[in-house]
Amino acid sequence: MMTSITPFITSASRQITRRAVSPVAKAAVATPTRALSGSSIHQSPTLLEDQNGFDFARSNPRQGKPRSSGVTEIRGPYYSVMGKRYLADVLETFDVIELSSGFLSFPEDDWLRLVDKVQSYKLEPKPELGIQFGAGGDTPAAELEAIGASDPGKLVNLGRKFLDAGVKRLMIESEGITENVNSWRTDVVSRIMKELPAERVMFEAADPKVFNWYIREFGIDVNLFVDHSQIVQLTCLRSGIWGTADTWGKIVTFRPT
Repeated sequence: MMTSITPFITSASRQITRRAVSPVAKAAVATPTRALSGSSIHQSPTLLEDQNGFDFARSNPRQGKPRSSGVTEIRGPYYSVMGKRYLADVLETFDVIELSSGFLSFPEDDWLRLVDKVQSYKLEPKPELGIQFGAGGDTPAAELEAIGASDPGKLVNLGRKFLDAGVKRLMIESEGITENVNSWRTDVVSRIMKELPAERVMFEAADPKVFNWYIREFGIDVNLFVDHSQIVQLTCLRSGIWGTADTWGKIVTFRPT
């Protein structure tokens, strides 16, 4: 069985995330990641801070890196060709494992055993949770609707158990919520944000309309996972210097120093 490895970069905390995706299912699949802190590296002022740049433009102040909120993870291109040296670098930098069961029914206690197993190797588990069975295969919305979705309470309860077990952050699957659906399940997002710690949840949002909605509804500190091609767009949206008709000039913060 072949396994494709797709790199992910968490720009908000200079984290590099690598995901190994099984073609069979997203069930208990390992997602390797590497966290590299830039806190010890001298960082030059950004153009928005530089007096010779655009410091005259109003922008939203951001939390320093590594961040606990307002984190952005980005995925690299799918099915990238890897030479031996590149692949060796990837395999040597795994330290976060994503656990997902989009295609399989998986008992909660087994999930927790997997979390414990990952932690026993001094690695960081990141469970991916969703409400849609069969998520991850780009199944048409009509077919997913026919399968049916889980109650959001199941996701919330399992999320609490993971956090109690020491999981740092949960990934929320977009399918069934904002992807491959006839109408967005904004009620599910609101319940997650209400009942789970926002800084310990990350939402898949690899669509400009979707991450635009998340920032508009929950502010610049919501943690989002987007495509690598969208990082500039999302970063500028968080900073308040980009937007569509409903967000341009309207994404603001109040953080006195």
